[in-house]
Amino acid sequence: MSSGSSKDKEKARVSRTSLILWHAHQNDAAAVRKLLQEDPSLVNATDYDNRTPLHVASLHGWIDVAKCLIEFGADVNAQDRWKNTPLADAEGSKRTNIIELLKSHGGLSYGQTGSHFETRVVPPPLPNKCDWEVDPSELDFSSAARIGK
Repeated sequence: MSSGSSKDKEKARVSRTSLILWHAHQNDAAAVRKLLQEDPSLVNATDYDNRTPLHVASLHGWIDVAKCLIEFGADVNAQDRWKNTPLADAEGSKRTNIIELLKSHGGLSYGQTGSHFETRVVPPPLPNKCDWEVDPSELDFSSAARIGK
């Protein structure tokens, strides 16, 4: 097998993976079904974060897409790079219809229940926890402009 042919196959695989993830995100169950009929291995295709089409559908609450994926044998307990399952994502985004569907097909809730999508408050570093310190004598305010009062 030539390396050109291998590269072409890899490009085609990436393209098909992108397509199924896109259609899952767009809630296009008909397009997802068509892709799976052409290539059933796409049912558990993953993106760079190890997220499957079922993760995407579960997060957004797309029940028809999720049903289609499960019908084609999607792994309901696939874990992404944060170790979240589709059920954890559905719980994190409060998608009750998807939660019930996934549980009825053996879905388990692993991971951070979708918390990697939520904003987190990050406290500023405390002075005693800083790994650096500025000596006030090293600061040059000679050409500084006064702001405020």
